Amino acid sequence: MPIKIETIYSCSNCGTQSQKWQGRCPECGQWGTLQEKTFSRKNQAQEAKIEAGEIINFNKIKSGELLRVKTGIEEFDRVLGGGIVPGSAVLIGGEPGIGKSTLLLQIAAVIDNTLYVSGEESAQQIKMRLDRLEIKNSEMKFSSETEVEKICAAIEKVKPNLAIIDSIQTISSMELETEAGSINQIRAATVKLLHTAKKFNIPIFIIGHITKDGQVAGPKTLEHLVDTVAYLEGEEKNNFRILRAKKNRFGATSELGVFAMSPKGLQEVKNPAGAFLSDSGQGAPGTAISSILEGTRTFLIETQALASKTIFGYPQRRAFGFDTNRLQILATVLIRRANINLINQDINLNIVGGIKITEPALDLAVCLSIVSAFKNIALPNDTIIIGEVGLGGEIRKVNRLEQRIKEAEKLGFKNALIPFNSLQKKYSSINLMPVKNISEAIEKIF
Repeated sequence: MPIKIETIYSCSNCGTQSQKWQGRCPECGQWGTLQEKTFSRKNQAQEAKIEAGEIINFNKIKSGELLRVKTGIEEFDRVLGGGIVPGSAVLIGGEPGIGKSTLLLQIAAVIDNTLYVSGEESAQQIKMRLDRLEIKNSEMKFSSETEVEKICAAIEKVKPNLAIIDSIQTISSMELETEAGSINQIRAATVKLLHTAKKFNIPIFIIGHITKDGQVAGPKTLEHLVDTVAYLEGEEKNNFRILRAKKNRFGATSELGVFAMSPKGLQEVKNPAGAFLSDSGQGAPGTAISSILEGTRTFLIETQALASKTIFGYPQRRAFGFDTNRLQILATVLIRRANINLINQDINLNIVGGIKITEPALDLAVCLSIVSAFKNIALPNDTIIIGEVGLGGEIRKVNRLEQRIKEAEKLGFKNALIPFNSLQKKYSSINLMPVKNISEAIEKIF
């Protein structure tokens, strides 16, 4: 049976295939990138038989604890699940200037025989940064190579204990004709680096820039290829930086690391329970204190709300560090269940410290901070507010409430507004104030 020849058009930038030529790629939007390609389609009967791959029986594999390399930076090791796993590929993402390169240079300083590959900075520029951070590591090696094949060959030759790629957007493969930073190049370079890490059992850290919507610049498959994906978050004008794992094959994704930016780099915040509280904002209308859980750790968070009469026909709802859709729901609950007239009020909400919160235990504090701003009455400084707010205005229970209360007690709080019947234990130095619904909470706190 003759072989059938077919023609397709493939985008040289993203690899999207189309049956007909188009001036603009429908996937990535690039112009003039669709190129004609031909391929043969053989009959199934003519396909050669392929032998089955090797089958492994797990009963014959000895189980043992996974060996990890400790960096000595506890906040970093916590996010990775206890340390660096040999042969793993770790993607570190974040906005430009957030401190990704600084953090990995600090990691390179404590790991002997590290290979640092940078396609963005020269050796002199890296040396200037090391001097500024007062980092001394004579075992660290540097390369400015940008071709992934040569980088992998260098890793095979040097056999470093750790390899750092800064950044994946500057790395390209000789097998592709597209420019560095394109989707195909990022994918091909990551695959080769991952293969090298597994083959020689060498951990490789890859720095990736993020786009305006907060995603790593490149396809989602880039995150699926690597073993661990961690994001370094924070506001540029705020000293705090949050390292959060989005994916981790060797540990939990619920842990986060807290750092503070200083002239000598990122410093660990080993007891961050009250690190996000500011004395200047407390006592002002619209400010409320709550507690959240990230992994095994408790953080006390300050929420700030501002309510003002709208000058437009439709009231605005803006949130920084908090889900805007959730804010819309809570504002509606206040209007319908607590008779708080916010229909003509613009509401602005801010989570102090630049941390992003998704936990519903912050709901009650957000509601009361909005009411405080609307009434222009300050909440008590010594009261912590914890609870999830339902659509019916009821206050729902939250997980590990006792742990949250203990942390607030350590920091000197005298009162705790909590869900009804959620905690029976009594404390000597903190007064529990259980509430059933949002109306009762407003009546009790004001």
